[in-house]
Amino acid sequence: MGQVQDRIEQFAEEIRAEGVEGDRLMRLTDTSAKRLRESGAIRMLQPKQHGGLEVHPREFAETVMSIAAMDGAAGWVTGIVGVHPWELAFADPKVQEEIWGADQDTWVASPYAPMGVAKAVDGGYVLNGRWSFSSGTDHCQWAFLGALLGDENGAPVMPPVPLHVILPRSDYQIVADSWDVIGLRGTGSKDLIVKDAFIPSYRTMLASEVMDGTAVKKAGRTETLYNMPFSCMFPLGITSAVVGIAEGALACHIAAQKDRVAITGTKIKEDPYVLYAIGEAAAEIAASRAALLETVDRFWDMTEAGKEIDFEARAIGRRTQTAAAWRAVRAVDEIFARSGGGALHYKFPMQRFFRDAHAGIAHAIHVPGSIFHSSALTQLGGEPQGIHRAMI
Repeated sequence: MGQVQDRIEQFAEEIRAEGVEGDRLMRLTDTSAKRLRESGAIRMLQPKQHGGLEVHPREFAETVMSIAAMDGAAGWVTGIVGVHPWELAFADPKVQEEIWGADQDTWVASPYAPMGVAKAVDGGYVLNGRWSFSSGTDHCQWAFLGALLGDENGAPVMPPVPLHVILPRSDYQIVADSWDVIGLRGTGSKDLIVKDAFIPSYRTMLASEVMDGTAVKKAGRTETLYNMPFSCMFPLGITSAVVGIAEGALACHIAAQKDRVAITGTKIKEDPYVLYAIGEAAAEIAASRAALLETVDRFWDMTEAGKEIDFEARAIGRRTQTAAAWRAVRAVDEIFARSGGGALHYKFPMQRFFRDAHAGIAHAIHVPGSIFHSSALTQLGGEPQGIHRAMI
């Protein structure tokens, strides 16, 4: 295991217990957030000059899985908030210093979806909008938000020009009652509102340059970590959390079935049909994990060797990543259906793993349609256009 995993494992039982309270509070508990901070989980992809660890992204993914197997919400927040230092590493050094200069454990929230408009003014932009799904936001002091470039009237210019803007907690409002959901409740993924906030130019990045690698080249970053494709790195923590949740569900299921006797009087360990289902689910979850990590390893090796990761490879990588999440959640369905009525009780964790897993594949990064379309079309010699190139 990596150094962060070693630290986290010391508090595994505490994090599991805090997950129950986080589910009730609809945010990560202060204790869980403290453990993540102390372990360095959110600094895994952070630059070393700002107290980061700069680990191999495989280690980051494995750590997210490990935490998510304890508590889905804690793993989810680690996977999402933990990837923001990766992009911040090639933002303007001035904003890096603003965020990490006084406290290297300062967390940055999101989302990147362009739900607001940034109107150009002298020296920067004036930002307005409302953003949904800001995971872990109660424990963050800054936010990365997606926005569309606006004209002098505040309307988006055409064709659209997406931006990533970076702003401090004082410039946005967290909508306290905007997160009351069935799964991943403990992530506290609340809405943010921004009204007429001035964003200096150095706190903005062109989304297109972030995604195609131009931004990291302009920043002069030569490290393999920061030259990895955005379309591999950004989904990595999210899908790793889903796979980890599935692993947690499997472990919970196996522990509960060891001494369980079905209503027919048959011991579960003597029922060949249930044993087959458990074995198949375990194999599917393991395959999901292996496929996701193989892509990360291969992309790392290619990046380190200076080889181009072309559109076809990236599209196949996204297909693998998306399929991994769905495969893992389908496996959770198979074991949950064989867990007995006891799994329905809120006092047992199985139902929370089930809810969190399904909430996890609702994320836009797990929508398979255009990704499967693009990967197949590209392999057949076609050239995907428009939406079919998004996030690849």
